Amino acid sequence: MKSSSSSEKQKIIDQFSQFVSKGKADFFKKYNMDFVMGSRDGAILQDIDGNKNLINLHCNGGVFNLGHRNPELIDLLKSSLDELDIGNHHLISKERAKLAKMIAELMPGDLDITVFGVSGGEAVDLALKTARAATKRQEIISASGGYHGHTGLALSAGDSEYITPFGDRLPGFTQVQFGDISELTKQISNNTAAVILETIPATSGIILPDKSYLKEVRRLCDLHGVILILDEVQAGLGRTGKLWAFEHFDIIPDIVVLGKGLSGGLYPITATVLSKKLATVFEENPFSHISTFGGSELGCRIAIRVLEISSNPEFLEKVNRLNDLFETKLSKLRKKYPSFFINYRGLGLMMGLMLRDETAGPVLTKTAYDEGLLLVYANNDTSVCQFLPPLNLDESIIDDIMDKLDRAMNSARKLRVLLNAKNTISRWRTRTG
Repeated sequence: MKSSSSSEKQKIIDQFSQFVSKGKADFFKKYNMDFVMGSRDGAILQDIDGNKNLINLHCNGGVFNLGHRNPELIDLLKSSLDELDIGNHHLISKERAKLAKMIAELMPGDLDITVFGVSGGEAVDLALKTARAATKRQEIISASGGYHGHTGLALSAGDSEYITPFGDRLPGFTQVQFGDISELTKQISNNTAAVILETIPATSGIILPDKSYLKEVRRLCDLHGVILILDEVQAGLGRTGKLWAFEHFDIIPDIVVLGKGLSGGLYPITATVLSKKLATVFEENPFSHISTFGGSELGCRIAIRVLEISSNPEFLEKVNRLNDLFETKLSKLRKKYPSFFINYRGLGLMMGLMLRDETAGPVLTKTAYDEGLLLVYANNDTSVCQFLPPLNLDESIIDDIMDKLDRAMNSARKLRVLLNAKNTISRWRTRTG
């Protein structure tokens, strides 16, 4: 007989399947990963039936940079509810003004104007609209394998996998290989409105660009009068050991898109940060772009504190210290499993575990889950698992993380061999009838 907690969990899964997503419910059931989030704290998630814990090494792409249910941010949200609500996007807002001023002070150059939203896709859409309006051009260049969200313009700037089920890529969008400056040189022209790139592409497998690449992109954009947009929805806010990832590459974009971690994991808020010259697009008609819930005054309060924490030099020093600790331990694992764990790459705590082949990422995701780690493979390069722990991770649990990861890799390399053998037999039987 099932326990009451197990029965309640199954009821939730059934309701989710019936009313939210049968596809997701079936997927997790198939791989025996039907985890239902219950209590959560810091880096730890607990299944709702209390029978399984996970250490979060993905953080929903950076949403939980400061951990789950950060006590300081929760207290701030509670106290803010005594005086604020979401505000009114039609009116001037003290909270939005304060947050936008802070962002401007933390950004280099003349990145002084912020337009708020509630999702990364919305923020990217606004960036692309601004570039088209400012240049009076339509062509947009993005990187193949990239990801910028699931809304209209953002979707067309992303990988075809996310577009094809719903139709065709919108006219005017072209993709080039990330890191290939010669290909960009051939595509960019005086008809190009914008080049949009993730500073460090996450869904493509945490690709670290060559030091000169982004500088060359900046030069080409300047040469052709093209707007350079850097998507730091995942890479920003200290994830790479600097407040903004583009600081590693000594360039200043024309537009920066921020999201995920800005919310503190508590209140959705995103930001499209524009250079002052581009903000003139909205001066004649300031209501040409609106977002009812963008820049909620409650969200602004949270985001201000997130920025205060994330920009603190001691906080960034800790991110880099954690990186050093993990790199030392990952290097040992690489030597232990050289035919499975090929290498690792990234900056700060935005890291990718580079594995044997495209089957290895999904397999390690599963075996890591079985060991109590939430680790997710990169969807557009499944030979890589994203390694994105909270930036304020308690160092005392690192050894436990690495012990679990060690066992997960050992299981994954064995399971991968077994799966490949089964696939080979299946293909042979198909060919021989």
